[in-house]
Amino acid sequence: MTSTAQHPKTGAGSVIPRVDLFGNPEHITPSISPDGRWLAWVAPHEGVLNVWVRQVGADDDARPVTADRDRGIREYMWAPDSGHILYLRDRGGDENSHLYVVSVRSGEVRDMTPFDGVKAVLLAQDLQITDRVLVGLNKNNPRLHDVYELHVASGELVKVLDNPGLLCLVADSQLNVRAGVRSDQDGGRTIMVCEVDGEWRPLLTVDPIDAPSTVPLGFDRDGRRLLVKTSVNVNAMRLVWIDVESGEQEAVAEDPTYDVGSVFVDDSTKQPVLVSFQRERLHTQALTSEIQRDLDTLAAVDDGDLHVVSADRANGTWVVSFVHADGPTASYVYDRATRRARFLFHDRPCLATRLQDVKPFAFIARDGLEVHGYLTFPVGNAEKLPTVLLVHGGPRWRDTWQLNPEAQWLADRGYLCIQVNFRGSTGYGKAFTAAGNREWGGKMHDDLLDAITYAVESGYADPDRIGIYGGSYGGYAALAAAAFSSKVFRCAISLCGPSNLETLLRAIPDYWAPMRAEMYTAVGNPDTEPEFLRSRSPYFNSGNMSIPMLIAQGANDVRVPQAESDQMVAVLRDNGVPPEYLLFKDEGHGLEKPENRMTFYTWAERFLSQHLGGRYEPESA
Repeated sequence: MTSTAQHPKTGAGSVIPRVDLFGNPEHITPSISPDGRWLAWVAPHEGVLNVWVRQVGADDDARPVTADRDRGIREYMWAPDSGHILYLRDRGGDENSHLYVVSVRSGEVRDMTPFDGVKAVLLAQDLQITDRVLVGLNKNNPRLHDVYELHVASGELVKVLDNPGLLCLVADSQLNVRAGVRSDQDGGRTIMVCEVDGEWRPLLTVDPIDAPSTVPLGFDRDGRRLLVKTSVNVNAMRLVWIDVESGEQEAVAEDPTYDVGSVFVDDSTKQPVLVSFQRERLHTQALTSEIQRDLDTLAAVDDGDLHVVSADRANGTWVVSFVHADGPTASYVYDRATRRARFLFHDRPCLATRLQDVKPFAFIARDGLEVHGYLTFPVGNAEKLPTVLLVHGGPRWRDTWQLNPEAQWLADRGYLCIQVNFRGSTGYGKAFTAAGNREWGGKMHDDLLDAITYAVESGYADPDRIGIYGGSYGGYAALAAAAFSSKVFRCAISLCGPSNLETLLRAIPDYWAPMRAEMYTAVGNPDTEPEFLRSRSPYFNSGNMSIPMLIAQGANDVRVPQAESDQMVAVLRDNGVPPEYLLFKDEGHGLEKPENRMTFYTWAERFLSQHLGGRYEPESA
């Protein structure tokens, strides 16, 4: 769609249509089959995202192999036999995902886990073992996923392990589960390994500060060493090998400031060959000279941030994507033998040349901590702009230099968009993440306010026209802004935002229960300190909330239940400051359906235009 629209009041120039920003992308998540013969990706089919395939080198035989007509399919995985594709799908956002298998040739779709109220997860596969994968099911205990072998061709499902109380289960090259994570009562973690006799023993125990950044990834080919990301003995999470017998560690890759991010392992050798560090922009580091030559070749293809997103069994062909903050993602098939890259597609080609640059920035918070983020300016004047603070979810997550449709939408409508990696965000080392513990509505909130101060004092932001918007934790931040800092903000938008930290923590999904101690360390303990949690909860501070608010919620959300928004809306109505409220009956934690996204962003855009004065695309456009 390439239509343009005028501001209903001022007649300002054309805007990027909402459907171009928030409608379905044209192509996403490309991957190559293990045998190197097929390509797959996700693209719309009759208006809904589905999985498509074609043979490598055949540009004209692309076809959908799934026919979802509901929320669409966004994530999938090749089965090791290269003849089937696996994908997970829930119902209405309830997160009780079923695992489906579809035949590439016939298009036959089978539900491999047809169990009501059960969440399936794909635990492990090995491209050298072509007939089966490992699946986790919380059928017997909703808190834990037992391990099953799924024989893909026949559909046979055989239990191979009763979960002994572990998360992050890891299998070796023979698909034997031999490692996992135990969440300890003090909020720390212990990596456990399984002996030949089936007994589990501790390999590495870490304190609560290292728990979020200690994750086992996989074994070497002989099963003697475990590849782990951990921040033990350092500040920033690094990549190490741990000898299973002795516990000795060998560093593989590290950065003094930034946590290690993605790790690409050669499936044929089980050796890591690429790691990434998310600095202001993504830095990809080769671990061998041969891989470095590939990176040098690819650097000449595109100036975006490189992601190796898929490889065949022999590691001879890669699918790579180049990410841009001010344009669509470009994907290529790269032949490592010839060192040639063949263009596949852009994810949102309609946005090319229409977006704004995204500028990293940093400031010193009021207590001296350095905080980083990104600024996206509208075209033209960069002084005293109406401003929207866009707060990421998690909160153990971070904003990165990439195309963010919401940031570009706000800039296109005339707002300065501020994204802040406030304390508690990940990527900047364990001390920075731990600085957010017990600071919901406290110092994490102060960091957001200090970012506003930075933008105002720099002359960018108009202090009288500041709004805030976010989803999940960002939704909480928007509610907290209205409750604790209403004089700073003109308006607020909360999507799936918690309003009462006490009820939020008591309603965590069953399969999150093993992480309860870690959550209590990060937020607070509802059993021992309910008053503290109430003091940080917007619901119990609703008497201070007087600014206009838009609240949106998915009815099937299991992470932030509907009650969190319902109770917030009810008390605001009782206080005589009723918010606008959108409840989506067929959504969970976030908005998956295009029609629901269009509804939400239409309301949000009109809301922001009314209270901050930015541009607005009329609904009839």
